[in-house]
Amino acid sequence: MDWIDMRSDTVTKPTLEMRAAMASAEVGDDVYQDDPTTNRLEARAAELLGFEAALFITSGTMGNQLALMCNTRRGDEVIAGAECHIVMHEVGAAAVLSGANIRQIPYENGLPVPARIEAAIRPDDIHEPRTALVCMENALANGRVVPLDTMREIYTLAHAHGIPVHLDGARIFNAAVALGVDVKELTQYTDTLTCCLSKGLCAPVGAVFAGSREMVERARRYRKMLGGGMRQNGILAAAGLLALEKMPERLHVDHENARYMASLLQNVPGITLDLDSVEINMVFCKIDRELPFLEALPERMREHGVLIGGYEGGEFRFVTNHGVSRKDVEHTVAALQTVLSE
Repeated sequence: MDWIDMRSDTVTKPTLEMRAAMASAEVGDDVYQDDPTTNRLEARAAELLGFEAALFITSGTMGNQLALMCNTRRGDEVIAGAECHIVMHEVGAAAVLSGANIRQIPYENGLPVPARIEAAIRPDDIHEPRTALVCMENALANGRVVPLDTMREIYTLAHAHGIPVHLDGARIFNAAVALGVDVKELTQYTDTLTCCLSKGLCAPVGAVFAGSREMVERARRYRKMLGGGMRQNGILAAAGLLALEKMPERLHVDHENARYMASLLQNVPGITLDLDSVEINMVFCKIDRELPFLEALPERMREHGVLIGGYEGGEFRFVTNHGVSRKDVEHTVAALQTVLSE
C-alpha cells in the first residue's frame, strides 16, 4: 500500500538521483580522511553554510552533542530553551557525554528572548557553574522560525560575555526559505551549526557539523569516540551532497502544502489551530474529542491510508514532505473529517 506519511519529514525517501549517486560513489576510508565523496560533501557544506570547515556525521543529535562536548568542561552550564531538541529529545546526553548542566529557559511559543538569556548568564562566582555555551534552534520544533534580528541580538550579547553560540539547525534551510534569505544570513550568527540532511532534504541518513577548522577537528576526535568513524561512508555522502545542492530549492512546496492543509483544517468542526504559526512544513492542531478517541486516532487514520503521529502535548502534528502532494493533503483532511463524523 502507498501510505500518505505525515508523521515527520524524517520519513522521506532518497530520490532516484540520490540512489544512482550512491551506487556509483567513489569511496575510501573516511577515518583516514581519504574518502573523496565525503571530502567533497564536507567542503561543499562548509561553503554553502558559510563556515571554514564541516564534518559529516550520523545525525543531528550527534552534532548537537559534539557542540556540547567541544565547548564545555564537566560541571559547566549550557543555556538552552526549555522545549528545544537538546533538552527534550536527546536522551539526557549532555549529562552523560559532557557532564554539563543545561539551564533551561522557558519561552512563549519557543521563541527565544535575548534579555532572558543574558539574565541567565552566570557571574564569575566560585559558587556557580561557568556559562560555557548558548544554544539556539532555527527552525523550532514547533514549526516556528526565529527572526534574524533575534538571532543577531543573542549572538552579539553572548560574544560580549565571551560565550560561544551553537545553532541546532536541523531544519535551517526551512528557516531560510521561510524568511526569504540565503542560509548564510542565519548561520553568520552562530559559531557552530548542526544541519540535518535526512529530513526535508531527503538524504537517507546523516547531518553535518560546521564551524571553524579548529572546532571541526576537535569534533572529529569526539565523533570517533562516539563510534562515528563510518569508513567508506562516501556511499552515504553522495546522497547528502545532492541533498544540500538540490533539495533546498523545493522546500517552499512543503511549506505551501502545510499552509494549504492548515487552511482546510481550520474549516473542520472540532479542530482549532493557529494559522500564523504555520511557517514551515508543520501543522499543529487541537481536536475537540475525549482522550480515548484522540489516542485511537492514528490507527483510525491508518485505515484510510494515512500515517500520523500520536497525541502529544494536547495536539496532533502533521508534517508535509517530499512524499506528500497537494492531493495527499486533501485526502488526509477528507479522511480526518470522515473519522470525526463517524
